[in-house]
Formats: sequence, structure tokens, C-alpha cells
Amino acid sequence: MQRLFDADDAPRGRTPVPPAEAPLAVRMRPTGLEDVVGQEHVLGEGSALRRAIEEGRPHSMVLHGPPGSGKTTLARIVAARANAAFEEASAVNTGKAEVAAVLERAAHRRQTTGEGTVFFLDEIHRFNKAQQDALLPAVEEGLIALIGATTENPYFEVNAALLSRTSVYELRALGPDHLRALLERALERGECGDAQVPEEVLEFLANRAGGDARAALSALELACETAGGGPLTLAHAEDALQRKALRYDRQADQHYDTISAWIKATRASDPDASLYYLAVMLEGGEDPRFIVRRMVILASEDVGNADPRALEVAVAAAHAVEHVGLPECQFALAQAAIYLSLAPKSDAAKRAIGAARGHIREHGAKPPPDHVRSSGYALARERSGRGKGYDNPHRHPGHLGEQEVMPPGLEDERFYAPDEAEAALAERLAEIRRARGRDV
Repeated sequence: MQRLFDADDAPRGRTPVPPAEAPLAVRMRPTGLEDVVGQEHVLGEGSALRRAIEEGRPHSMVLHGPPGSGKTTLARIVAARANAAFEEASAVNTGKAEVAAVLERAAHRRQTTGEGTVFFLDEIHRFNKAQQDALLPAVEEGLIALIGATTENPYFEVNAALLSRTSVYELRALGPDHLRALLERALERGECGDAQVPEEVLEFLANRAGGDARAALSALELACETAGGGPLTLAHAEDALQRKALRYDRQADQHYDTISAWIKATRASDPDASLYYLAVMLEGGEDPRFIVRRMVILASEDVGNADPRALEVAVAAAHAVEHVGLPECQFALAQAAIYLSLAPKSDAAKRAIGAARGHIREHGAKPPPDHVRSSGYALARERSGRGKGYDNPHRHPGHLGEQEVMPPGLEDERFYAPDEAEAALAERLAEIRRARGRDV
């Protein structure tokens, strides 16, 4: 009878490989939930998925996430905890006959031993509608627990009929801390012999593997082999990962220097420089939420009312960061960076609020005139005169009245001064002041 981790019996669809000869990423694959790193949002204590796995109750699901996030690992753990047979196939090279054979074996197990079957179908989005529909009866009747894996959005790539019979779980790219823990675990187990791995090599692999556990572990293994038993160097790691080490520390000067450079490049209306520094931050593992917060600030501080849509674009990018996350949110960040770079610039809003607050700090705050104070309750109007004599501008042509709304003595103060990028606003302001009987 087929079992999940028997050394002499590999899952269907895979060529048997002796465990000692398997790649490091395979040897380090977790066999239980206690060894899984990341994905706390779907595997946290008390979550529906975790309880189903711990209680050995596999159900059909689609695992959606980037490469190396643990989709195959999770499917194997589901099968192991349920004492179920594990069938594995890739939609890239699997046809109707192969699927029929899987279902036939599953039916035979049910009839002879009562054993269940977990069918892991990688790249499920590569199946066409007819192929996906062929799985529906087996999923609906519970003959198999189908676990489909995809890097694409399943709501666009998987049939609605099949989705309605499965649960969809989104796995996230692993963070540098998660990858660092996996790399250290491999070294502690002696998977790389007695190789000496400096701190900077571990940091480089964890930060530059793009959240992909398989890539990080494979690069570590290749670097150790290249070093030939000697100390690993950053050059070995760079060669193994085929990426250059990036001197970027999210907690030190590079963090502040690079965001400063991005702000100034964007303020200078240079989209190429803006994209360059954005790329430096993303490649260095910067938190995209930190980046997009600066975008929202810049949209008002350096663009302002010269192009009010800049703030809309920046806020939309912030929503994309929260709802999509990396790596896909990089496109929204790039879009916002380009828009902000090419938008007309004005710091009038920044100067205006600075002037107003400076006046308050120097002179204090005067109370507003009675006619604009709150008159939401009767006693305020009767006893203190709040709201008495208020002249509503909506009752005047152009919705403009002459009544003063500044505190007494401050009628001639001016804080907002539109610049040349706000010509339309400057003209509008002049018209308003004329209509209200003010100076221009």
C-alpha cells in the first residue's frame, strides 16, 4: 500500500530518488506543522485549516501562492496526518488518461482498504475547462481530497464550479526572517557538512531569495558545493543565486539614504531615477508599506493641488500593497512612482499649513467669531450668541458672501499662496476674494 514517506515508494508521478541524494530543499521539507514557517494567517492556532489537518480531516482546496511558499509541503502534510495515499501530478504534463487512472486507484483503495486519497495537482490553472470538470464528481462525492496548487489567481484561472467545491487558501511569500530560520535549520542538521557560513552570507541568501524557500536552500547547497568544504564567501553565494549582493540595511543608513534619494528624484520629476531607487529598496527587502507611506506624503507635500489626482494614485497604491502584497504590488508601486514623478509639482499646501501653524505658535490661537461658532443646541444661541447672525453663503450668488470668518484682528492674514503650477487655483482664489470684497 502506498505511503507518503516510505523511502522505497515515491508518490505517483515522481521518479524514486534515495533521500540522501535528494536536493537540500527536498531533504529540508517539513513533515509536520511544527516545522512550517510563515503562513500563520492560514495555519494559526485554532484556524479552520490547522484544525482540519491536526484532526486528519482532509478537504478539497486550492493553494494559491508564489513559488517556494510551501504549497507542495502543505499538501504532503495534509495527506500524512490523514493517513491517506498521496497522488501527485502536474497539470503541465497530465492528461485525461492520467487523471482517470488516479481516480481508479482511489476507488480501489476505498473499496479494498477504506484508505482515502489526497490528489495533489500542481499548476491546476493549466487544466482546461473540460479537464477541470472531469474532477468535479470525484471531488463532490469525496472520492479524493483534491489539493490544487497555482501561482495564478484561482478566481480567474479555475472554474467556478470547481472553486465552489473547494476552499481557497492564499499563501504568502516567506519573509527574510522565515528564510533565515530555514537556512539555520539546515546548517544545524549538518546538511552542508562542516562548512563555515558567515553571517553576511546567510543575510544575503535570506534577503535576496525573493521569499522562495526552495531558491534559498538550493543556493545554499550549491554555494557549499562550490566552496568545496572551505569557508563560504559572499562571492560563492552570489554565484549560486545569480544575484549580486546588495548593501542595504533596513535598519541603518541605507534605509534612510535610499528613501531620501527616492523622494528627491521624484520631486525632481525624474521617473528613471525614481524607479531606480524604488528598485533598490524592493531588492533590498524594504517593507513596501514604508515605501508607499512616503508616496502618500509626497503626493500632498510635493504635488498637492497642482494635480489632486496624485494623492488618489498614491492612496490606491497603498490599498494595493495591503490587499495584494509582494511581489505583485511592485507594479502598483512602479505606477505610482512614475505618476508622481511626471505630475506637476507644487509645495503650496506644505507652505500654507506651515505658515498657519507658525502663526499659531507665535501668536496663539484666537477664538472664532460668534457667528461661526457651533449653535447645535438652543442654550448656546440664547445665552452666548453662538451662531447668531451667521450669513450662509449658499444664499448668495456664486455661493459667496462677504461675511468675515477669520477671528477679529486676523482679517488680513494670508497663508495660502498658489504657485505657478496652481494657476487655475490662483485665478479662482482671486475671483473669490473679489466677490467677497477682499483684496486681491
